[in-house]
Amino acid sequence: MYTQKEVLDFINEEDVKFIRLAFFDVAGKQKNISIMPSELERAFKEGITFDASSIFGFEGPEKSDLFLFPDPGTLAIIPWRPMTGKVVRMFCNIFTSDGKPYAKDSRALLQNSISRLKKECGIEMMIGTEVEFYLFKLNEKGEATKEPFDKAGYMDIAPEDHGENIRRDICFTLEQMGITPEASHHEEGPGQNEIDFHYSDALTAADNVATFKWIVNTKAASNGLYADFSPKPLAGEAGNGMHINISYRLVDEKKAGFSGKELAAGGAEDSEENLLPYILGGIYKYIEEITYFLNPTDNSYTRLGACKAPKYISWGKENRSALIRVPATKHGSRLEVRSPDPLCNPYIAISLLINAAIDGIKNKITAAEPIEENLFDNKIATKLGLKTLPQSLDEARKIAYESEFVKSVLGNLS
Repeated sequence: MYTQKEVLDFINEEDVKFIRLAFFDVAGKQKNISIMPSELERAFKEGITFDASSIFGFEGPEKSDLFLFPDPGTLAIIPWRPMTGKVVRMFCNIFTSDGKPYAKDSRALLQNSISRLKKECGIEMMIGTEVEFYLFKLNEKGEATKEPFDKAGYMDIAPEDHGENIRRDICFTLEQMGITPEASHHEEGPGQNEIDFHYSDALTAADNVATFKWIVNTKAASNGLYADFSPKPLAGEAGNGMHINISYRLVDEKKAGFSGKELAAGGAEDSEENLLPYILGGIYKYIEEITYFLNPTDNSYTRLGACKAPKYISWGKENRSALIRVPATKHGSRLEVRSPDPLCNPYIAISLLINAAIDGIKNKITAAEPIEENLFDNKIATKLGLKTLPQSLDEARKIAYESEFVKSVLGNLS
């Protein structure tokens, strides 16, 4: 975690020639503007202006001046750029011309949600993500095809798995940018891969997802391939998910309502002081209302309910067919939300999950009974009478726009 002074010293001492200031549109697509080192001090003090009317979901031309203020704690060298005349990147917060935080800055939304969780519940949410993607070949014109890079299956090895070296390169690059990859392997689909991250605080986790997608796209292109994060790239094959693993750590015992016994990452599963059941309960209660933001494209709803992607609003212990899974763990407790896909805006997705958790904790909400049956079998699931997730983007949008909970987090969506 760098301070502004440390960043300025680093820039001067390490032969940095370009500074990329990164931010996100409302869909979570990363944007950036490059500045020279001589402009960095001004960026910290006054911000760097840009045309908001040219950014998807931002302002119209009548009020289009917004300002980027770099977050010094996110400084990272871009390792695939030259080491002579280095290029670095920092994520930014967005402000209006009158110095107020910009309402559509999804990174600021997450920062506010994190602060609310600490203030009202005395805990910090820890997030670990599992992001899947396909690698496809390019044609003779350099355009993406739907021909997978290989025909390997789940956790296969070389020579069937052609993605071994690319995943290795991605993991090394992640480490160079200060991100800890936990595991990587070939996934079920042909040409499909997965890389999992070690858990971190929620803001870092969202930053890591954004950086990861950038790295994967860059490394795929440098290998003559195309990386596809869409939820369902190939009909009849496994879709791309972005599973979100959630645990927590205590930062204020009194606000959390504990008697003084410190808990680690959620505490013992059977303890009355364990907040995971309420976190689960809050997410379970609101999962239908927030699906539009976890699964934001038409293609998302082709994935849900097919090839081991969840369809039914449910939870289960160690049950991978349930929407929310509570895994078997030796240390503490965590839960895994299995419906999100990689095209969601991770800052908005995690913000909504945090606010659902807050409501669950404050109102001691608990979910229905856990499901032990295999929900991938539609005959079994139908007999259980479980409610399904929205079946289309239009349905999900309608539910979200009518949700008082979503409005309380994101404001008026109309």
